[in-house]
Amino acid sequence: MDCAPGSDTSCLPSYLPESVRTAVKVLVVGHFAVGKTTFVGALSEIRPLRTEEVMTQAGSSVDDLTGTRDKDTTTVALDFGRVTLNDTLVLYLFGAPGQRRFTGLWRDLTRGALGALVLADTRHLDRSFEVMGLLEELDLPYAVALNDFDGVPEYGLDEVREALDLLPSTPLLRCDARDRVSATGTLIALVTHLLARTGELETA
Repeated sequence: MDCAPGSDTSCLPSYLPESVRTAVKVLVVGHFAVGKTTFVGALSEIRPLRTEEVMTQAGSSVDDLTGTRDKDTTTVALDFGRVTLNDTLVLYLFGAPGQRRFTGLWRDLTRGALGALVLADTRHLDRSFEVMGLLEELDLPYAVALNDFDGVPEYGLDEVREALDLLPSTPLLRCDARDRVSATGTLIALVTHLLARTGELETA
């Protein structure tokens, strides 16, 4: 069933088709306030599970709110959503909190994951290094997607790739985390990369 524009996800199917044969776990990660909850919510065909809490004055002293002054909630455990890509393949999305104090939780979330999508903000590219470093430490392959925030200067992908010191094999894309079509294209590119990499490892 298709949802009407602007509707919530309650009109989407809750149960998987019997034809589904493969389930893949993918993490959606990135620094604080980069759009992970928005991304999972835009994509999920079920009502997403969210563990957001209202930010307190104490939290504002450790979470950098530069450029996000309107943000008043933050994920404290995970976001969870589901996307059926085709008749046989379903993805389970796990959005991880972006603050350093939740890094320990990542190790649990990465268990069984095929890979990760790193959301990045061109205003704060330096904040992505710690995220990518942790994924590399955990030996989890990833792609990077630049979340297009309104009013943010646009940089060329080659320029961003150099700034992030990405390997040529690491996919780098643009996306609008609010837009389901844009987010779906990003996710398909990630899964294509991960499945290709898995095939390479199996034949090595």
